[in-house]
Amino acid sequence: NDPARLAALSGRPAVGVDLLLTDADGVALPEQRGVEGHLRVRGAAVVERYFGHAEKATDANGWFATGDLARIEADGSLVITGRAKDLIKSGGEWINPAEIEAVVGGIPQVSLAAVIGRADAKWGERPILLVEMREQETMSDEALLAPLKGRVAPWWIPDEVVRVDAMPLAPTGKIDKMRLRGEYGDA
Repeated sequence: NDPARLAALSGRPAVGVDLLLTDADGVALPEQRGVEGHLRVRGAAVVERYFGHAEKATDANGWFATGDLARIEADGSLVITGRAKDLIKSGGEWINPAEIEAVVGGIPQVSLAAVIGRADAKWGERPILLVEMREQETMSDEALLAPLKGRVAPWWIPDEVVRVDAMPLAPTGKIDKMRLRGEYGDA
């Protein structure tokens, strides 16, 4: 009954809806509980095709790839951990920006935090942290990154911190990562 754990839960699937975690290539993970994977769903209530599109949105077995990264808890509860399109591949390793954003976004002086990949000649991509500080608040780069140490792998630590006056938001109210990638994603 940990409040933080309960807040992260998306709930359990409805009756008749199946969940499957796969790797990036759509291959089912050998273990389905307690591991992060690409979420696929199947069931009578799952969309078969998008409106106005002839091609099916599901694979041959009826699985719909949601584009979400998720974990299925031991009790069957679903936790959405991020979006697959936001993953950063650095030196052959995957970095989930949502985990970094959750830690830095939890710092009281930070209003909003976003992590994007920046092109890197050696590693392919490296994470950079963009932060919007709360009014009249300041922190050093080191202080912003310190809470990550010991909570994420060392190679997940962003190479750079960029402060923005106002984080760009998409019409949905979410951080506009496409715009951030366009402005800050190229070295």
